[in-house]
Amino acid sequence: MFIESFKVESPNVKYTETEIQSVYHYETTELVHENKNGIYQWVVKPKTVKYEFKTNTHVPKLGVMLVGWGGNNGSTLTGGVIANREGISWATKDKIQQANYFGSLTQASAIRVGSFQGEEIYAPFKSLLPMVNPDDIVFGGWDISNMNLADAMGRAKVFDIDLQKQLRPYMESMVPLPGIYDPDFIAANQGDRANNVIKGTKKEQVQQIIKDIKEFKETTKVDKVVVLWTANTERYSNLVVGLNDTMENLLASLDRNEAEISPSTLHAIACVMENVPFINGSPQNTFVPGLIDLAIKRNTLIGGDDFKSGQTKMKSVLVDFLVGAGIKPTSIVSYNHLGNNDGMNLSAPQTFRSKEISKSNVVDDMVNSNAILYEPGEHPDHVVVIKVILFSLSLPCLSNSIGCLCSLLLQYVPYVGDSKRAMDEYTSEIFMGGKSTIVLHNTCEDSLLAAPIILDLVLLAELSTRIQFKAEDEVCYMLVA
Repeated sequence: MFIESFKVESPNVKYTETEIQSVYHYETTELVHENKNGIYQWVVKPKTVKYEFKTNTHVPKLGVMLVGWGGNNGSTLTGGVIANREGISWATKDKIQQANYFGSLTQASAIRVGSFQGEEIYAPFKSLLPMVNPDDIVFGGWDISNMNLADAMGRAKVFDIDLQKQLRPYMESMVPLPGIYDPDFIAANQGDRANNVIKGTKKEQVQQIIKDIKEFKETTKVDKVVVLWTANTERYSNLVVGLNDTMENLLASLDRNEAEISPSTLHAIACVMENVPFINGSPQNTFVPGLIDLAIKRNTLIGGDDFKSGQTKMKSVLVDFLVGAGIKPTSIVSYNHLGNNDGMNLSAPQTFRSKEISKSNVVDDMVNSNAILYEPGEHPDHVVVIKVILFSLSLPCLSNSIGCLCSLLLQYVPYVGDSKRAMDEYTSEIFMGGKSTIVLHNTCEDSLLAAPIILDLVLLAELSTRIQFKAEDEVCYMLVA
């Protein structure tokens, strides 16, 4: 049975006019390495921590500013929300399609809340706590291209033509603010799009982003703003002692206009200074140590290191299943080709390194969790191939793990557009030296998979700014953010 809403009656939950107060007993275990009778042994002990939570139930008017608003993800998310808000339907070659939020955890998934007369009862995830209705979001943002959102939607070629025609009147007046463009951090082929850029030093660029956020909030009359990076994947920033290793050094580097501060880090600095949540949707290392230090000091939410909406998500799920089942993956070969601007930008080796690290890291935690299957330092062979028409490159392995093979072929296939193709072969060692091979083919509609994830991230980021908690031995509440 499915119900739309519910209320909790419990001695651990209290509703007031402005908040929900709750008590949660977190039960876990801790390990102690003890010396008993001259012999060291691991001892597992139960541990319970009592937490008190307070959730502000006032749902604000939310503004979302996207960095890369005019890209495929930005135009797709904006158009999708408008279509849902306006109740738009459109003709496809198969049927009349209604707007929906499929693919969104908050809007399209359900949770089990209990049972009634022997039947399990489910409710929408969004009914757990008061959350922003995505139909009410006000969008804005930045882009290095000055193309309006209607034309950007047409350039992306993600939506059906009938839907594009209906959305155009709503989107043609939406024009991105100038963005930060630094050709040292992205592929040279992005230069043709860069006709809408913020000039000045890096500190002046940060100040302009802060000004943009303030003006957006004032003009749209929103209560809160969340900023999300959905622009080009950048190359990895060099981590340098004295430059970006501490908050003080990072801000001093900003004053000196140091070259090794990426546009995504500049946006993040601006958001932290304004206490605005910042989410990174690309695989580069935006959050250098100095920025993390700054965010902690100012108690501002930052998070994210790639959406992982298609092939990488499948890889994380499948490797987790195999290793958890006592099966030993020994070789993972991944191939994909894509034709959107993300693929074009990734055709540069320095930006692809960020993506390769992201894909490789997915396997590491699972492998490290099982010392029965893997010896110390042992790792599956892991090959990542991205198809490119323009040229091919062979890059060195980015892992220090023994037995790790990473050979990379970079390619960009414009014809496939946003419909990314991914093929994976997983070879594993099974019982008594046997071999098992799983082969997957995955056609990923890149932006249609990423857009609902972006939606969830901004909604949950906003929600987290309304939740405070403290342990039983603490006096003051802390923001979850």
